[in-house]
Amino acid sequence: MGLLIYICSLVLLFSLVPLGVAKDQLSSRECEDLGFSGLALCSDCNTLAEYVKDQDLVSDCSKCCTEDSDDSISKITYSGAVLEVCMRKLVFYPEIVGFIEEEKDQFPSVKVQYIFNSPPKLIMLDEAGQHKENIRIDNWKREHILQFLREKVKPTSAD
Repeated sequence: MGLLIYICSLVLLFSLVPLGVAKDQLSSRECEDLGFSGLALCSDCNTLAEYVKDQDLVSDCSKCCTEDSDDSISKITYSGAVLEVCMRKLVFYPEIVGFIEEEKDQFPSVKVQYIFNSPPKLIMLDEAGQHKENIRIDNWKREHILQFLREKVKPTSAD
């Protein structure tokens, strides 16, 4: 019974005090080093707080999250991406192998780069080809990769 009261207290606390108040944003590299992929919404941190008792972890999540709104995430697009993965580890990621072999050609602005010991991730690029965001895709299904790239990578113009 005490655990239920504690969880309800946390839910109430986080619903009354938004995590985004007086927080310092961390860089995408710092967030990735902490294990956050860059796609977490602040509401995800609220959910995390319901299940995890580590306040430091919840605080780190809130420093790496994006505020929830219809405009914040949905309208961000990139000019291209690099799918970075270790060739030796590909055997553990059949969904990514399937994407590379069968679907990748649909996305001319997405390049595959094999880097030793790199976990599978998408490096999103801006107009100048600069890295804007790293997104880990270890457990993504092929259809999630396709949907994400269709929504987030601008189609290349026909020359």
